[in-house]
Amino acid sequence: MNTAVIIAGGSGHRMGQDIPKQFINVYDKPILIYTLEAFQKHPKIDAIEVVCIDGWHDMVWAYAKQFHIDKLKWIVSGGKTGQESIRNGVYNLEGKCSEEDIVVIHDGIRPLVDETVLSDVIVTCEKYGNAVTSLPYNEQIFVVDDEISTVKYIPRETLRRVSTPQAYRFGKLDRAYHEAFEKEIGIYGSSYANTMMVELGERLYFAAGSDKNIKLTTPDDLEMFKAYLAKDRDRWQR
Repeated sequence: MNTAVIIAGGSGHRMGQDIPKQFINVYDKPILIYTLEAFQKHPKIDAIEVVCIDGWHDMVWAYAKQFHIDKLKWIVSGGKTGQESIRNGVYNLEGKCSEEDIVVIHDGIRPLVDETVLSDVIVTCEKYGNAVTSLPYNEQIFVVDDEISTVKYIPRETLRRVSTPQAYRFGKLDRAYHEAFEKEIGIYGSSYANTMMVELGERLYFAAGSDKNIKLTTPDDLEMFKAYLAKDRDRWQR
C-alpha cells in the first residue's frame, strides 16, 4: 500500500491572511484541495492522511466530500513544529501500514505537484527504499566568513535542491522518528524528514523534481500559483 501523508498543520502568517494559507480559496477551491486532487488522481496512491491544524478537521472532511477526495482515510492533529506534525502522521499509521509499505510525505501548500514527479518518487523508493524529489542548483553559493564577506564558495555541481514529495518505506521511517525524538536528533529548526534521516546516518536517493512544484509561502507565491492555473485554463479552452 502506498499512503500519502499531506502536511497541512501550519498557520501561514507570512501569507498575510486571516486563515491558514492551505485553506485560502483560489478560483473557489482551497489550496489544500488542489494538492489532494493530485494524490487522489494518481493510480499508485492508495490512501491519504492529512496532518491538519486543530480546529479545521471537520472542514477538511467537508471539503473532501465536496471535491470527491475519497482516498482520504485519516486526519491527524499537527504539532508545534513541522517535524512534530510529520511524526504525528507517521505514528498514526502504526498498525495501518506494513513494514514495506511506502509513505509519501508532501507539503499541503505545494499544490502543483504533477503526476510524473509523484510517479518517479514512488518508483525510486520501490528500488532503493527511499526517494527525495530534487533539482539541480543553478545559483552560485558562497560561505559567509565574517558576516560581510566570503573567501569560499561551494561548486553548484555538488548541490541539489530537495523538496517534497519524499517517499520512505514505512518501517524504517517509523523507527527513525522514534529514534530521533528519543535521542533529540534532527528534530529542531527547519529540519524535515529528509534532513533527519541523513543525521541518523541514512543514505537518500534522488528522484525527479519540477520547478513548477512551488511552495506557497508568500503573497507573491500565491500570484505565481494563480498564473499557472490561468495558463492551464487557457490551454484547456483552446
